[in-house]
Amino acid sequence: MRILILSDARKGHLNQSVAFAEHLEASYDILPVAFACRAFKPLSYVLDFFKIYTLWLFKNFEPFTQAYDLIVSAGSGTYYANKTLARALNVKSVTMMLPQGYRYDFDLIFAQMHDRPPRRPNIITLPANFNRPRPQGLFTPKTRSIGIVIGGDNAVMKMDEKRLRSQLDAIFQRFQGYEIALTTSPRTPKNIESFLETYPFAYRVIFSQTPINPIADFLACCEVVFITIDSTSMISEAIGYGTACVEILPLGEETTNKFFTMTRILEQEGYLHLFDGTFAQNNRKIDFKHYAQKINA
Repeated sequence: MRILILSDARKGHLNQSVAFAEHLEASYDILPVAFACRAFKPLSYVLDFFKIYTLWLFKNFEPFTQAYDLIVSAGSGTYYANKTLARALNVKSVTMMLPQGYRYDFDLIFAQMHDRPPRRPNIITLPANFNRPRPQGLFTPKTRSIGIVIGGDNAVMKMDEKRLRSQLDAIFQRFQGYEIALTTSPRTPKNIESFLETYPFAYRVIFSQTPINPIADFLACCEVVFITIDSTSMISEAIGYGTACVEILPLGEETTNKFFTMTRILEQEGYLHLFDGTFAQNNRKIDFKHYAQKINA
C-alpha cells in the first residue's frame, strides 16, 4: 500500500496521518497543501456542499509520478483537497479527524469521541488522536522513575504557576526516592520555565533551551507519567504507548472544554486519571494498529 499524505504544515495534524500510515506498514509521500488565498477556504465549504471539486483553489501541485492507494489528511485546510484529489486519482479518501463544515462523504473518517461524531458506517470513533511514539534513548533512568510533561497556554486555558507548584510539591512528596524527569514544550511560558528550574529534577529538558522530545522515553521507562491537560496530542501519546500509568494535571476549574471532555471519557475507560491530589493505577492503552486496519474492512 502507498499513501499520499496531505499536510497543512501543522505538526499535530501531520503526525496523525503519518502514524496511520506507519501502523499499516505502508509507504507514504507527504504533499503540502494550501489555499491560493484566504477567501478560498470558505469558498471550499460552499463548493463541497454543491459537490463541485477543483484544484484551482490551491497553490500549484507538482505533477504526480506515483500511484497511490489512499489519500490521508487531518486539518480543515486539507479536507477539500483530499476529496478533490481522491476523485481525480480515483482512490479512497481518509481523514484523521472529524471534517467539520464539510460533507461527511469521505471513504473513512476517524473521529475523536470528544467531538461527538454522528453514527455513520464510514465514521470510526476513537478515544484519542492517532500516534506512534518512538523512544530515542534520551532518558535512561538508573532506578524507579516518573515523568512530568508540562505544556503551556492554549486558546481556552492558561498555566497557573501557583496551582502547578502545588501539584509538583505533592508529586515530589509522594515519589521520594524516585528519579523525577521533566520536559517542557514549545508552548511553555517563560515564567513557568523559570520556576521549574528551581526543582531538583534528576533529568530536565527546557524545550526553549534544548529542543528535544523525550516523551516517548518517559512512557517507555517511567512507572507514572504526569501530563498537563492542555494538549490532546500529548495525552493521546501517553495512552497509546508504553506501560506507564497516566495522571493528567488540570490547569484550572473550567470543565466544559474539549480537553476536560476528552480526559473524563478516557478516565471512565481506565486510560488515565485526572490528578486531584490522589494517585490511581490507570494504564490501559489504545491499540491504534487495530483501528488503522479498519481501512481494509
